[in-house]
Amino acid sequence: MDSIDLRSDTVTCPTEAMYNAMATAEVGDDVFGEDPTVNRLEALAAEKLGKQAALFAASGTMANLICQMVHCQRGDEMIVGDKAHIFYYEQGGSAAIAGIHPRTAPNQPDGSIDLEDIEAAVRTDNVHFPRSRLIALENTHNRCYGTPLTVEYMKQVVDLAQRLNLKIHVDGARIFNAAAALNVSVAKLVDRVDSVCFCLSKGLAAPVGSMVCGSADFIKEARRARKVLGGAMRQAGVLAAAGLVALNDMAGRLVQDHENAATLAARLNRLPGLDIDLEKVKSNIVYVRITAGHLTAAQVVQRLAKKGVRVLALDKYRIRIVTHYHITKKAVLKTADIFARVIG
Repeated sequence: MDSIDLRSDTVTCPTEAMYNAMATAEVGDDVFGEDPTVNRLEALAAEKLGKQAALFAASGTMANLICQMVHCQRGDEMIVGDKAHIFYYEQGGSAAIAGIHPRTAPNQPDGSIDLEDIEAAVRTDNVHFPRSRLIALENTHNRCYGTPLTVEYMKQVVDLAQRLNLKIHVDGARIFNAAAALNVSVAKLVDRVDSVCFCLSKGLAAPVGSMVCGSADFIKEARRARKVLGGAMRQAGVLAAAGLVALNDMAGRLVQDHENAATLAARLNRLPGLDIDLEKVKSNIVYVRITAGHLTAAQVVQRLAKKGVRVLALDKYRIRIVTHYHITKKAVLKTADIFARVIG
């Protein structure tokens, strides 16, 4: 990469192994269930997540919407965090396309939703109200510092959901980052949840795709939802081949991205004019607050870009930095030096 691109872990290019796998992929018509590479990817994803079956989808937004459509009927209600990606960044698709009413509950700084807030959001059986059907969680939580939800918290929410007769969906776009940060298996993090999706094209560095995982019956319905959304692809094994490499080769190296994020956060936090809560740097996402009174986040982003470092302004004084496969220790040190020159 010509620049040091820290805007997102979606900016990665395929590895050499991915390119080779894509070039030689065995393919068939996936709409007929006849693409062997897609079938292998779906079987591997289900195995790693501890679920019965899986489905290859074009994107994380599509994967989340598919799961919502299977769990809820039009007019039903979903309880979701007020900082969730589903609520914040997916164009209101739950309401606009699926006819599902989102009821927000406040996300805590660690990305969790208090159990009391979840229970308080559940509707009573009343003709005036939509029916509560689903709890949606996010792990790791993008807008909450990339923090992983713990196994213990997930168990508590599952127990609550079962008592309230609600389903649970996990937007696990970066669930492999959560597992790496907590040093647990991915399957343990999503044990007993009704559905989970994860991105192949974020930290796992594949060029395209997300996976939906759940029971065999759930995936059967998810396949129908994918079709109506226009997400059924034909010789998709060309893309799935990169996903297989991602699952087999890339998940085990995510701890390196976390270490690089922690190193960069510590170095930036030493600079006057920048503030980072180091205790909240748990995975590959770093939030930087600009405290130099003469500069806004947009101005810092512009100055960094001129020197070959790309980051993302979130609001007037905050910047998001995301480490990934292309960001080496050398790139981290260079980024810190460029920040020092820009802020100074």
